[in-house]
Amino acid sequence: MSKMSPKTYNRRLAAVKAADAVNKIEGVPVSSFARLLSAQWARGEISGDEMKAALLAAHKPAASEAKP
Repeated sequence: MSKMSPKTYNRRLAAVKAADAVNKIEGVPVSSFARLLSAQWARGEISGDEMKAALLAAHKPAASEAKP
């Protein structure tokens, strides 16, 4: 990814903090892997699509084991 401006980084960091806060309010734990991916996205090291794909791949086995 291309170098991002400090303004973009700060906006992404704020978005990550807001998402983490919403998850906490809802009682949904944020895994260390998700935190790592969020930090990489905030720094512009991975795209949003790459982050989403990695999270889906990591959590798909657990979701398929869950019983309704």
